[in-house]
Amino acid sequence: MSHPILVAASDVRSTLKAVADANPTFMTTGEKAEALRELVAAEAQVTELRLRILADAGDLAAETAARDAAGWLAQHTRTRYADARADLRLAVALDRDRPLLDAAMRDGRTTLAQAQVIDHALAALPAEVDAATVHRAEAHLVEAAGEFGPKELGRIGRHILDVVAPELAEAVEGARLAELEADAREVTRLTMRRLGDGSTRLSARIPDAAATRLATYLESFANPRRVAAGGDLADRACTSDTATSHDPVARLAYPRRMGEAFVAFLEAADASRLPIHGGNATTVVVTISLEALRAELASAGLVGAGLVPGDDLSGDRITAAQARRLACTAQIIPAVLGGSSVPLDLGRARRLFSPAQRLAMGVRDTMCRAEGCDVPATWCEAHHLHPWEHGGRTDIDDGALFCGHHHHRIHDPAYRADRLANGDFRFNRRR
Repeated sequence: MSHPILVAASDVRSTLKAVADANPTFMTTGEKAEALRELVAAEAQVTELRLRILADAGDLAAETAARDAAGWLAQHTRTRYADARADLRLAVALDRDRPLLDAAMRDGRTTLAQAQVIDHALAALPAEVDAATVHRAEAHLVEAAGEFGPKELGRIGRHILDVVAPELAEAVEGARLAELEADAREVTRLTMRRLGDGSTRLSARIPDAAATRLATYLESFANPRRVAAGGDLADRACTSDTATSHDPVARLAYPRRMGEAFVAFLEAADASRLPIHGGNATTVVVTISLEALRAELASAGLVGAGLVPGDDLSGDRITAAQARRLACTAQIIPAVLGGSSVPLDLGRARRLFSPAQRLAMGVRDTMCRAEGCDVPATWCEAHHLHPWEHGGRTDIDDGALFCGHHHHRIHDPAYRADRLANGDFRFNRRR
């Protein structure tokens, strides 16, 4: 007697064969909608059954000398090996770790694409998250699958701890973002290559926060309904009179240094000289609670994200340390929030160092105040020695100039900055 699964598979194929010649043209709109919903649910159920067998098909691979069950599946069913491997990973996860997700697929409530996103979100949770919290996260995501598609589930999954374990979420998210930002600095690159046809190929890899800022600025120029200086809508061509005959391409031997210089340029760009965008001056806004701003490991929102494809992966969040550093530059508007997300502080009118103060600090410091750094003052950023969120004042005695690299480091909780007798700062990694 055949196994019930084989009988069910045969019955499914027989049923489908019976309607192979059916013409959906003669179905009513309601019938088409119902049929599509039922077929998607049936497809999920068949997929779950296939994955259940695949998870237990190690003996099949051993019998045929295949590398694993995915290798057998790819060879004998003419499936792409990458797809077979992905299916095997999900099959093992459903069998061992995801009982609620497996049950949802078995009932036809969750599609394969949704299941892949949910499993990825759960697998991405830090190791310190306990099993009970993971179970609550799985339950929440499976329930959300009844309303949201894979893309939305991915966004929910990236912030699932905010829902099921808010007491852990901020520190975990802060640690994750700190790691991402450190990795982003390591891979930052910018190269230029002449193509010989009058054009140059520009290739860059920069942190998400810098990419958000660039996209925000460029999108203001791309907007077909820009407000001209006189207040009338216009579509003026944007030209630059700063071009030079000097060709820098042949001299760019350090892609990473150029990438960091590009990031520094974006942070120094005068947003007030960009076109009016969305009814206001072109700006990027960082939102963060006062409590998070004072925390070592916390995160902040980046308003302006969503302009770059893939922003939903990480580009809409930065660390609190990064927010504190950006709060020292005039081109970012920090929106500090109190309880119930009520803005406590918008803008920087009372915290910005004035041009005169900057000039005075430049005369005094002459260069970056990090010990041994010779970056000139004109390339440096003004930093509040006593952070404004802790009552620091915007005056010369409470300010110092740091290059972009050391400005990152002084806001990095992984480093300690000790002031020397001559006013310089010595950096040491915390142990």
